[in-house]
Amino acid sequence: MMRLLLLAVFLWLPAARAQLSIEITGAGAQRIPIAIVPFASDAYPLSTTAVVSADLARSGLFKVVDAGGVVPRPSRAEEVRYGDWTSRGADAVVVGSMMPQPDGRIEVRFALLDTVKQGQLAAFTYVVPPTQLRATAHRIADAIYEKLTGDVGVFSTRIAYIARQGTRYELLVAEADGYNAQIIVTSNEPLLSPAWSPEGTRIAYVSLENKKPIVYMQSLATGQRQVLANFRGSNSAPAWAPDGSRLAVTLSRDGGSQIYSINADGSGVQRLMSSAAIDTEANFAPDGKSILFTSDRGGSPQIYRLTLGNGAVERMTFDGSYNVSPRHLPDGKGFVFVRRDGGRFNVAIEDFATRQVQVLTRGTIDESPAVAPNGKLILYASESGGRGILAAVSSDGRVKQRLTAAASSEGSRQDSPSTGSTRSRASS
Repeated sequence: MMRLLLLAVFLWLPAARAQLSIEITGAGAQRIPIAIVPFASDAYPLSTTAVVSADLARSGLFKVVDAGGVVPRPSRAEEVRYGDWTSRGADAVVVGSMMPQPDGRIEVRFALLDTVKQGQLAAFTYVVPPTQLRATAHRIADAIYEKLTGDVGVFSTRIAYIARQGTRYELLVAEADGYNAQIIVTSNEPLLSPAWSPEGTRIAYVSLENKKPIVYMQSLATGQRQVLANFRGSNSAPAWAPDGSRLAVTLSRDGGSQIYSINADGSGVQRLMSSAAIDTEANFAPDGKSILFTSDRGGSPQIYRLTLGNGAVERMTFDGSYNVSPRHLPDGKGFVFVRRDGGRFNVAIEDFATRQVQVLTRGTIDESPAVAPNGKLILYASESGGRGILAAVSSDGRVKQRLTAAASSEGSRQDSPSTGSTRSRASS
């Protein structure tokens, strides 16, 4: 039977619970050396400077240069002596300050400077309550990342994943670095396939709490949830259209697993294809004009593309007998997926124009990929030492990360719902 993978994703959301620790297991071939000077008056419990440093180091694209021992320690751009930093091999330096305001908020200033060209690259000021200091640190890291790499940063995004302890399942969301995890749903039956709405205010997921797969949609702001698809048979694999007005779901109500379109309020159910095969795991293209999906219509699970305007179906994968779980890249130029090769399940990427395929991971069971908004990082579910973990890999395969539950969560299992931030496996 075709295996269905569960799903979790990256999300643009502002910023708890057991934290995830992140271990860098690979880095980019050429990292940018950057010095991050401790911000003046950064004496708060969660150091803003430390969060910025950790974000950039975790990306695998930056080498954080030791900023200690420079006297006087600069906190403004005009105080930087460039020779102090070029002598340490830093191509860039970050300085900043944190000043309490009369209303209890904190003014956070920072500047990014190019030590080689001896000029300022960026400078911003934020005035925020203390509770927003971590979120502000992520915004600073995003600004630095974008200015030095030319790509949008994803440190301010959030991830969704399903954790299992014994018979208890929890759907959680957390900051991209694993902090401030919050429980969204709990159940004594499996939870699967969480999928964020494009604007980040709703999440669709599958629950087996009524002893059958039902698709629910839940508001993150109010906690209110509604049944989205509860038809005869199985209801699974929700995927949002780019405009958030509808979803694709896999239903077996008419016999066999087929892909349907359904409005975000549960109305307007429409079958997208007619096939005797199992069609599932739909994923909308960024422009909303086509979907990728998994089907065994050719005899083995492969990835196909449906053009919604004319109903044309095209096979996209040919190498190997098992290719599933397609996820479009945000730029629409390719997709990531899971392929089986010699008993291993690994995450791969394919370019639409050239049809060239690159295998990005080398684990035994790497599944449920999800792509970050900038297209540069793929989160997926894996296993280590017999435990389920979350892992990440860059789209070029060079940067690798492993996310594991902190010691306080010992005994928990991280299950990845069919996608890019965590996952879990189910069968159909």
